[in-house]
Parts: sequence; C-alpha cells; structure tokens
Amino acid sequence: MGIIEQQPIDYTVHPRVNSSDPVPPRPRPQTPAHIITSDAEAIEIAQRLAAEFTAGAALRDREGLLPLAEIDAYSQSGLWGINVPKAYGGAGVSYRTLARVIAIIAAADSSIAQITQNHLSINGHIDLDGTEAQKREFFGWVLSGLRFGNAFSELNSKNVGTFETRVAFDGDEAVVNGEKFYTTGALLSHIIPVVALDDDEKSYLVFVGREAPGITVTNNWSSFGQRTTASGSVRIENVRVPKSRALPVLAFDRPTVAGPVSQIIQAAIDAGIARGAIDDAIAFIKTQSRPWIDSGKETAGEDPFTIAAIGDLKIRLHAAEALLDIAGEAIDAGLANATEDTIAEATVKTAEAKVLTTEIAILATNKLFELAGTRSTLAKHNLDRHWRNARAHTLHDPVRWKFFHVGNYYLNDLNPPRHAWS
Repeated sequence: MGIIEQQPIDYTVHPRVNSSDPVPPRPRPQTPAHIITSDAEAIEIAQRLAAEFTAGAALRDREGLLPLAEIDAYSQSGLWGINVPKAYGGAGVSYRTLARVIAIIAAADSSIAQITQNHLSINGHIDLDGTEAQKREFFGWVLSGLRFGNAFSELNSKNVGTFETRVAFDGDEAVVNGEKFYTTGALLSHIIPVVALDDDEKSYLVFVGREAPGITVTNNWSSFGQRTTASGSVRIENVRVPKSRALPVLAFDRPTVAGPVSQIIQAAIDAGIARGAIDDAIAFIKTQSRPWIDSGKETAGEDPFTIAAIGDLKIRLHAAEALLDIAGEAIDAGLANATEDTIAEATVKTAEAKVLTTEIAILATNKLFELAGTRSTLAKHNLDRHWRNARAHTLHDPVRWKFFHVGNYYLNDLNPPRHAWS
C-alpha cells in the first residue's frame, strides 16, 4: 500500500463543491479488496493510511477537491469491511476497535472518516435485519470492495426522522421515488441504500446501484465545514431493483445496537478532529509561534500559560477517548446479548462519549489559534479547517439532548429512545 501521489488538479473532470451538475458514478474496483482478519491489523492499516491522507488534507479542503484516490485506497484496504461478521467472511472487529480506526482516520482528514460512517452503519443493519440470502449477497459486495453510500435524510421533511421517499412493490421488483439530501458518500459509492416507506409506512433500505437509470447525484453541499464529504443530493426517479434488495428496517423496533453504532462513529470522528487540531497546534507552537513579550521566554513552547493549556487539552482529549473505549465495550456487550438493559447502557455510554468528544472538538479547534497566535490564521496554513469541520460535524445531532437522556437514565430510570441519533 504505497503513498498516494498528489496529481495535478483537473477541474474539468473533478466534481466541484456546491454544484447542481449531475456527477457520473465512480468505476467499480478492478481487484477485490484486502480482507482484514484481526483488530490489530485494522489499527495498523488505519495508521498507515492516516499518514498518507494527512499530506493532502489542507489542499483538498481549500480547493474543494473530493478525496477520489484516497477513498479508493481506503475501501481497498479492507477497513470498510471490518464489522462484517466472521461468519460471513469479515473480521468482525470489536466496536472499540472500530471507533479507534475512525478516530485515527479523522485525525488525518475528518471528511474521509465521515464518508465511511454510513457504510459501516449499514453493515450493522444488514447483520441485524437481513435475511441469510441478503447477508450473503450484501456482505459479499462489501468484502469485494464495493462502497455503500447514503440516501437517508431529506431536506424539506418535518424532522430528521420523517420521510417522503416511497417504495412500491411490482411483482419481483421494488420501485423507488424520492429525493434525499445530506447524502454523505453517495457520490463516491457503488451502491446507494435508499430509505423509503411503503404504503403501510414501513421503512426499507433499498439497495440501488449507483449507475442505475433514474439515479441522479449532485455535489450541491455548500457547508463551510466537512467540505469534501460529497454530502449533496440524490434524486430517485422510478428506480427499479429486485425485491430481494429491499431490506426492512426493524432494528429500532426491538433492543439492538443500531443506534449506538451510528453514534459511536460520529463521536469517533469528533475525537479525531480534536486530536488532529491538538497535534497541529503543538507542531505550530514548536516551529512557528513566537513567545509573548511578557513571558520572558526564548520560545513559545516555554510559555507557562501555553504549557498549561496544552496539558488541559490533552487531559480532556484522553478523557473523551477513554469514554469512546467504554462505549465500544458496551456496544460489544449489547451485540453479544441484546436486552433492554444492555442496549440502554450502550446507548447511554455512547451518549456520554458523544458529549465529551463534541466538547473537546470545539475547544481544541478554537484553542489552536489562541495558543499558536495570529500567524496560524494565515490562509496558507488552512488550519481553520479543523474548527469549521468540528463546528459542522458536531451539529449532526444536538448534544444538548444527550445530557437530557443521560440524566433521565440515571435519575428517573428511563431508557433513552431507540433511533439512529441516540
């Protein structure tokens, strides 16, 4: 797995940010993806890839360039299949390990880490809700190197859990119509699982080929943060797939780890953003910042207030990462033995992690500039991407509700709700 070379930018073929132009599908892999076999191997590969992804992260953010070569290397590495169960050929790594993998990638480039989020969550849904035939087919796709995108949320619905996209069944086919927004990763995917409701308001994940007639994907994502996640729109017009590729979404009707799995990946991304920002702050202070005139010190790194502030950031980061580990262990316990109690505990522990990772991501990306000084704001460094990414990504679901559900659990013995944002 060699270092990805930075190629000259060809703006005539590269999908641009905030564009309404349809984007053609990416080619499917020519060779099968690597199969990871252990937790240790997953961590090792994540660290190797992170070193490669870091190099071009600032440029990709500045120019609005999607990480095309990076995503190909990422999915071919086998990391997109690490939560495929061992019974179906995957590594079946622990969710503690999975969270660490995502945090490692996010520290290098949080947009790349976020593109993986929905794919890994969908792997979990396949395991929880799929038939044996669906598991064999869908997990086979994953292990071959195919990437799942995301067509879940809608821009104009009443709330994030309300859907207008519909699926109808016509003989042996499922027919889907609708439009989705915040479709992170769909543009770079090979298969787009579309959330749709049938006439009885039952939810399905309909697995649609990215190249299917009636699928239009645009990169009309205009956020100031997470700029290169390909989180634009998907329009679905009379798209037909075999009925066998419609998977009922039942995981929230009973106690399962579906919600905590989705949430721990989000929390891991924020932890990674924080670590990347702190690492960049330390490097900048050591090499480019000047000591404040009142300190009487020769270097910025000798300033006692800067030293204390870095210590505070590291302590808060380590606390957040420790809670991520605890949450991962609780999810693993809930996966092994899903009961109301084990799933509630996994949900609460993950919510606790989400609170601390949100707080350290916002704090660290802000403190970077305070500690590194004015020159750290120069455009050539593009260090503001850390703050923009943290501010945008931590809005995924309101952390203020985490405090409420955690408090209700401990004070009033009320379990948190079961959905993808809890």
